[in-house]
Amino acid sequence: MPIYNKLVRDRIPEIIEATGKSLMTRILDESEYHSELRKKMNEELKEYEATDNNEDALEELADLLELIHAATAIHGSNFNQLEAIRQKKAEKRGGFDERIFLIEVEDD
Repeated sequence: MPIYNKLVRDRIPEIIEATGKSLMTRILDESEYHSELRKKMNEELKEYEATDNNEDALEELADLLELIHAATAIHGSNFNQLEAIRQKKAEKRGGFDERIFLIEVEDD
């Protein structure tokens, strides 16, 4: 039996059981959950970086977005509040639409 030891989406146990397989899970405490969310974000980011087409890239971005929703809740907020913070930062510092690549800044 393969050992995964990783955070999975809520319905994964149900999906596995529907195939007739047995599994073992446990519920993480808050500290473990926070740590495992970070690990899962890194895993999904690596999967996004490895994509070579738009469809796969969007699937991985959707996974990252789901994890961002979960992480936002851990920090006592919700996605609307996170979006407001993002908008405020974009107004103050801009976004990434112009593809600016900073090479160097001269020190005085």
